[in-house]
Amino acid sequence: MRRIDLSVYLVLDPDLCAERGMVETARLAVEGGATVVQLRDKRADTAAMIETGGALKQVLAGTGVPLIVNDDVEAAMAIGADGVHVGQSDMAAEEVRRRIGPDMILGLSIGTVELAHALDSSVVDYVGVGPVFPTSTKPGHPPAIGYEGLAAITAACSVPVVAIGGLKRQHVVDTLKTGVNGLAVVSAICGTPDPRQATADLVSAVREART
Repeated sequence: MRRIDLSVYLVLDPDLCAERGMVETARLAVEGGATVVQLRDKRADTAAMIETGGALKQVLAGTGVPLIVNDDVEAAMAIGADGVHVGQSDMAAEEVRRRIGPDMILGLSIGTVELAHALDSSVVDYVGVGPVFPTSTKPGHPPAIGYEGLAAITAACSVPVVAIGGLKRQHVVDTLKTGVNGLAVVSAICGTPDPRQATADLVSAVREART
């Protein structure tokens, strides 16, 4: 099993990170304790993703924090990223696994119990479940599932779960009560006045909730 610490999973957003840039935001977040960094930029082509991803790879070198690339399998492989994350409307997980080989991490977005039951743990390493709450960082997302939906889907999963969708520090305790392994956040870190401190606050809240 390709293991990943999903505790505080940063999803980078180019618009929210515009002032500092995604690379500097990631650097500060990792200093604050972020356990995963995902590069997500729906408007960037593969060449741009490779350029940004290469810079992120340098920043993350030696930290032990994995770099996950959203959607773009070709970019992830060119960067030498630690993994790829795909959604239900992207390339099928089985095809992604065939392309990336056995060693890279593969994450998949799901939002129903049926999709949870259909997971193949030999293909997918973790799932992103949501959206828990409505979020402006992903326009056109499916209806929010709330804590009840999150708990039901998590209970049906055969792989680790990271919750996503409108999550902030004040949601940590109730989110972890559903059985998930961590929280994926965007605006809770990206675009904040101090990404390092914002991340440290999240990390602290997660630790407290687990004690």
